[in-house]
Amino acid sequence: MKLGLLLLAALPIATYAQDSIAVSSSSEYPNTFSSGSANVQTFDNKARRFNDWSISVGGGAAFMTQSDLTSFYDKKVNWGYNSYVSIDKQISHTFGLSIIYQRGETNQKGMLDGVPGQLAGVGVAKTKYNQIALLGDVNFSNILRRVDNHSTYRWALHGYGGIGIMNYNTSLHDNNEYRWSTTPARIPLFIDQKLDINSIYYQFGLGLKYNVSKLIDIEARTMYIISGDDEFDGGGWASPNDYNPNSTVSRYNMINDRRSDNMWTVNLGVSFKLGKHMSHLAWHDPLQEAYYRTNVLENASTDFMVCEKGDNDNDGVCDDWDRELNTPAGARVDGAGVALDMDLDGVIDLYDKCVTVPGPAENNGCPTK
Repeated sequence: MKLGLLLLAALPIATYAQDSIAVSSSSEYPNTFSSGSANVQTFDNKARRFNDWSISVGGGAAFMTQSDLTSFYDKKVNWGYNSYVSIDKQISHTFGLSIIYQRGETNQKGMLDGVPGQLAGVGVAKTKYNQIALLGDVNFSNILRRVDNHSTYRWALHGYGGIGIMNYNTSLHDNNEYRWSTTPARIPLFIDQKLDINSIYYQFGLGLKYNVSKLIDIEARTMYIISGDDEFDGGGWASPNDYNPNSTVSRYNMINDRRSDNMWTVNLGVSFKLGKHMSHLAWHDPLQEAYYRTNVLENASTDFMVCEKGDNDNDGVCDDWDRELNTPAGARVDGAGVALDMDLDGVIDLYDKCVTVPGPAENNGCPTK
């Protein structure tokens, strides 16, 4: 019962609310939500103001870091290479997505402890990889930029994070078990990881972009890649049985306790911005635009001419819109500059001695007896 009364009372209010915000619309510019959307325009490629697609390419150095065999060994750097190409879509001024393909090669070294290490010497491994990932791009400069910053917006700090799959081939050589030998028969350790669901990896990093022109950006980018795989550095197989310390087989995959071999890349790249517009969405900050427009309004010239034709009869009404240009001095006037005649007897109040009673002019506006 109470619920029914409540609904009955709310119905007229809801009906009025719907009518109060109703606006006319058409199938071409449909109205949605409220009267504030009455000026809706179709959103299509013609309505866009910014480019939002680009193609990026780059390359640089690659290093195996948190792993059993590492690129930084015995105070020396074992250099590798990395290259990438991506198709980038800017979703908003602060966020974008990329499909990225990366390939490269790392070189790393490691040595076993004790007698196995003395026999094998320094193990040398190589990893060749191919990676495909979905990469998110966050524009920190657009998020953190102050609205009162009037500096030219040409540098931007970006943060990256994503997930992908990869395939890789590794090789491991040493002077003992993993060497080329016919007597006894021995070969280096080779591992071939196929591109499948078991080769998922993660990556995150930072990039500093510079806006060269409306067509080109250049970027310095560094990425940290988490393979989730203890075979990625070439140190050996990673099944449960391969971590038995009592085994006589060389256990390079036990040099480091981590079960994920991770990689670090440092690249220099170029982005080619696609589209016909003057600027790219990644370089647009709505707050900056709003601040700029407000600043223009605040500093706009407010000089304008008042009473261009003057006020020759000094009645306080500009001659531009004065309907009586020769008002007698001292007469009260209306907004059109016409002298007031309260009793409408044809004698203006300045000369009318009976302001509220009609009378002829010859009697100074007063009635005759």
